[in-house]
Amino acid sequence: MTQARNERKAVGKVEARLKSLGIELPQPSKPGANYVPFVRSGNLIFVTGQLSQWNGERRYVGKLGRDFGVDEGQQAARLCALNLVAQLRVALDGDLDRVVRTVRLAGYVNSSPDFVQQSQVMNGASDLFVDLLGEAGRHTRIAVGVSALPYDVAVEVEGTFEARRAPRLKAVDTTT
Repeated sequence: MTQARNERKAVGKVEARLKSLGIELPQPSKPGANYVPFVRSGNLIFVTGQLSQWNGERRYVGKLGRDFGVDEGQQAARLCALNLVAQLRVALDGDLDRVVRTVRLAGYVNSSPDFVQQSQVMNGASDLFVDLLGEAGRHTRIAVGVSALPYDVAVEVEGTFEARRAPRLKAVDTTT
């Protein structure tokens, strides 16, 4: 295999898709309390709720229906989804091609009492996974309005993903 082909293979389909869409991922955030950013159980990876922040800078601070409309809420949800992908990249040792499918997203929308468009806000996160993974990005989901979120951010999204195990390396006999 040529070096150029090796490099193309090393990049991966999902990474290439990110690049073609002009998407840069944020740095994965560190836990702010006594929890871990993700847990793998069998073929499932559960990624803890990600806030609408970029490299630790909180964005979209406030309530939907009071401070933000649906369009800005979708941007906040998309930002949460980018943080989910960044955590997945770590969980999968940099190989996003091991994602088999997005199983479920749960979105929490910091809402004023009269705001009822939480599901439209969550489309910002859902659309990102379909854009990246195609049919494998389709998922079940929940979109809930809440009275407050950590640091008063507008949206928090958690996700469950199915992933393939890393391939096992074959032992090579170097004694001959």
